[in-house]
Parts: sequence; C-alpha cells; structure tokens
Amino acid sequence: MIDFRYHLVSIVAIFLALTVGIVLGSTVLEPTFYKSTEELTATLRQNNEKYLAQISDLQAREEGNDALVTAHTEELVRAALAGEHVVLVEAPGAPAALRDPLQQLLADAGAVFTGRISLTDKFTAKDQTGVVDGLATSLTAPGAGFPEGATPYDKAAALLAGAIVTTDPAEAGQPNPAAAGVLEAFEKGDFLIKSGNPAQRATLAIVLAPAQPYEGESAEQETAAIVSVAAGLDAAALGTVLAGDVSASGAGGVIAALHDNGEAASNVSTVDTADLAAGRVVVVYALREQLVGRSGAYGIGPGVAAFEPAPGSGPAGGETPAASPSPGPEPSPAGTRG
Repeated sequence: MIDFRYHLVSIVAIFLALTVGIVLGSTVLEPTFYKSTEELTATLRQNNEKYLAQISDLQAREEGNDALVTAHTEELVRAALAGEHVVLVEAPGAPAALRDPLQQLLADAGAVFTGRISLTDKFTAKDQTGVVDGLATSLTAPGAGFPEGATPYDKAAALLAGAIVTTDPAEAGQPNPAAAGVLEAFEKGDFLIKSGNPAQRATLAIVLAPAQPYEGESAEQETAAIVSVAAGLDAAALGTVLAGDVSASGAGGVIAALHDNGEAASNVSTVDTADLAAGRVVVVYALREQLVGRSGAYGIGPGVAAFEPAPGSGPAGGETPAASPSPGPEPSPAGTRG
C-alpha cells in the first residue's frame, strides 16, 4: 500500500518543481521573452506607420483625381447623351447625396432629366409582397398579362417601366396613356415618391443602388426586388444602368446579385464607382453604350470587365470621350444586350 509519507513526498516534489520553474522563468526566460515582445511590437508599429502613410498617399491621389475629373466633367461628357431623356430610380437606402451630381452630369451630357422616383422601404418590405402583387395585378390593362413565373416585383417593375420609359424616341417626353394612374397608385400606397415629371417618359434609366447591402432575413428578397426593377426598366427602355459604390458589387450587394442573374446581367450595365466623379462620368458612357445595344460591368469591384466602356462604343457620329485614367481591371470587350 501507498502510505501517507509517499503522498507527502509527492506533494513536496510538486511544489519544489513549481518553485524551480518560477525561478527559472523569472531569471532565465524573462529577458528573452521581453526582448521578443519588444521586437514584435516595434515591427508592428513600423508596419502600422507604413500602412498609414500608404493610406494617406492613396487618399491624396484619389482626391486629386476626383478634383481633376470634377473640373473637366463638362468637357468629358459633352453631347454624350444629346437629346436623350433620362429618368432616375432610387432603391430604398440609396445615397441622396448623388442626386444633384448625377442630374447636373446628365445636363452637361446634353440629356433631358425627366425626373426621379424614390422607392420606399415599404416597396421591398417582406410583409408588403402580397400587397405589391395585388396592386400590380389590379393595374394591369384588360387582356394584358405577365410571363409565367413572374414575381410580384417583376410585375411591379413592368408596370412602373411602362409609365416612365419607352423604346421609341418619338414618345420621349410624353406620358403613356396606357399607364395612366400607375405612378399615382404606387405613390398613394406609399411605395414610391415622385420628383420632377417621371411620367414624361425617358429613353434611358439609371437605377441607384442602396448605400449598403440590405441586411436581415428579408435581405435577399429586397435585393432581388431592385434587380427586378432594373431588368424591367431595361426591357422597356433603350437602356438601363445600375449604379452604386463598390459595396454594391460585393457580397450581398445589388450589383453582385444582378451579375448572378444571367438575363439581367447580359442586358443591364453596372457601374460600382458612382460615388466618384470619374465613376459618374462612366455612368454616362455606359448609358451611351446602351444606345447601340451593348452592355458591360464597369468599376473596380468583383465581376467588372473594365473601369469604363471602350472609347467609341457609343452611337455613330462621335467617339465616347475617354475618362481620366483610374485604377481598375484590364479592359475587356463589353457584352451585347440580349
């Protein structure tokens, strides 16, 4: 049997070992440990200072590029959209700060800005899907219908598009008698807010993506709703551009969702740099390219083909001016609209 003395010796041995370890750690290992920690801290501090300097340089360069493009915007887009009518559709959560710059840019490009439609949070709310579907169905002209499998937002998009855009330049600037009451009905239901005269139909449309990807359990539905709106406008107009910042082309973003939608991706152009002066110029170039039946994904985020459309990709009679050089993926040919 193991007696009490054995246990006592074992306990003493354990405490002795702990004591020796503490002594060794504080006398032999401590200097090495502190030296290693100090070296690591110094390295991290140097790296941090280097990265802060790089960020500062990049910000200064971006501000310089932005200032240069802003100063020369008018000549960069002059006559690029001469005579075209353009409407702006804002997704819920779209940055209001981009309204005036885009409207001024369109004027500089020679376009007529017909007005703006701001979709409300209620339009994409999960508990309003049935209401949107019922409203769209009730506003459909007798004998007309929707493609099989159309979602409530596909239906709503088709109706709204019929009220604000057209593929016939001769009808630009005129209301659609067949869509009388559509905008008023959606506005009365608190699904949208009008500004200007969007009912005076446009030939081209810009859809402004939300400032941040939608979140929550209904995020996918909300995102899909905006993709439906962009696709619906494109189908009823001479072209549509979905514009936003780079977050819109990242995970969960509206632009990323459109890129994943085969048919919409081949028809609707996207620009994920609309928060930059150069990016807003690209929105004009992308609209111009749409007039000849071509589309593309432009910007700096995932899934883009180039920063801007290739020069000369617009209608005959003049090349699209080239924007100031900006960092981005190597250009590749734009797609052809389906």
